[in-house]
Amino acid sequence: MCDTFVALPDATLGGELIFGKNSDRPSGEVQDVVTLPAQQHAAGDTVQCTYLQIPQIRQTLAVILSKPHWMWGAEMGANEHGVVIGNEAVWTTEPYAETGLLGMDLVRLGLERGATALAALRVIVDLMEEYGQGGNCAEHFAFNYHNSYLIADQNEAWVLETAGRYWVAEKITGGTRSISNSLSIHGKGDLRHPELDRVLAPSGDEATEAAEQLALGPEFDFARLFSGAEAGGALSPLSREGRVRQLCRRNEGKFTVETAKSILRDHRGNVCWHGDFETRGSQVSALGQGNHAHWFIEGPFPCRQRYQLKVLQ
Repeated sequence: MCDTFVALPDATLGGELIFGKNSDRPSGEVQDVVTLPAQQHAAGDTVQCTYLQIPQIRQTLAVILSKPHWMWGAEMGANEHGVVIGNEAVWTTEPYAETGLLGMDLVRLGLERGATALAALRVIVDLMEEYGQGGNCAEHFAFNYHNSYLIADQNEAWVLETAGRYWVAEKITGGTRSISNSLSIHGKGDLRHPELDRVLAPSGDEATEAAEQLALGPEFDFARLFSGAEAGGALSPLSREGRVRQLCRRNEGKFTVETAKSILRDHRGNVCWHGDFETRGSQVSALGQGNHAHWFIEGPFPCRQRYQLKVLQ
């Protein structure tokens, strides 16, 4: 129950890339903003994620994270190279695993290990393929979902969407792009899970069998395939997803950091959400050529607070 968006340099007034995300979490959950330094690790070290322990890499990057207090992973954040990532809960036709890496774990791992947007994307999909995504996403009640991600640096931005072990990624080529709590990549994307590649370029019995298992029609549509027949169509501007998309597109060519903050404070489509779930944290980042700035709200409701500039050493 979140919204994440990006305005590429051609859509912003100052020529920087602007990223924004609200983190909507269970009411009352504490969400912290933490800064972690770059670190060297010994060969054979491991890292304890929320539910799984996995091998550590030799060098992790400095990061600033907005994270639910109880979990290892993060809803959103940035690293020392100006990579930013936000994730969204999505519900798909694939089964939900009882354990694995949370989508929030993968956000943090992507930021700690990826020096570019594309490198962070590769970190996420490689770890997801190796360890799977899964586990309870709430502290006090059962809450399971799959994940989509918006990943950007000063030079490019990607949407990555997942359904169980399957994934597809789409490079954003200009203007603005937003994601919410439904799959949005209609087509085959620019990168995808190897099994989907075999289906799209069939060769031999293995590809035919994979195509039959996925029940593919003549046109490959990731969102429709893994969301069900209702996926697609026009979005209501009264919905959160539709409202964010409308506001982003309305401001193309004049998009600023203040535009991003105003979208994240908007109540018309419950972008700033109050209720059983509520907006517990928020991030806006401006990525220029070697000059990055990040603003966070550490606490509920962007409509009631000022964004604070955070420095990442």
